[in-house]
Amino acid sequence: MLAKLTSKNQLILPKAVTEAVGAADYFEGEARNGQLVLTPVRIQRANAVRSKLAELDSLAR
Repeated sequence: MLAKLTSKNQLILPKAVTEAVGAADYFEGEARNGQLVLTPVRIQRANAVRSKLAELDSLAR
C-alpha cells in the first residue's frame, strides 16, 4: 500500500494500515536504516491531567 506525502509535509496513511494498528491519534516516528517506523501512541487522559497539574505547579512557584 502506498502512503502520500502532501505539500504541507503531512503523511496520508491508507485506511487499512490505520485499522490494522487500532485507534490512535498520535504516532511516534523514527527513521531506521532508511525506513520510516510509526508506532501508535495511546495517550491516557490521566497522564494529560498529571502533566497539566505539574505545569500549573511549576508556574505557581
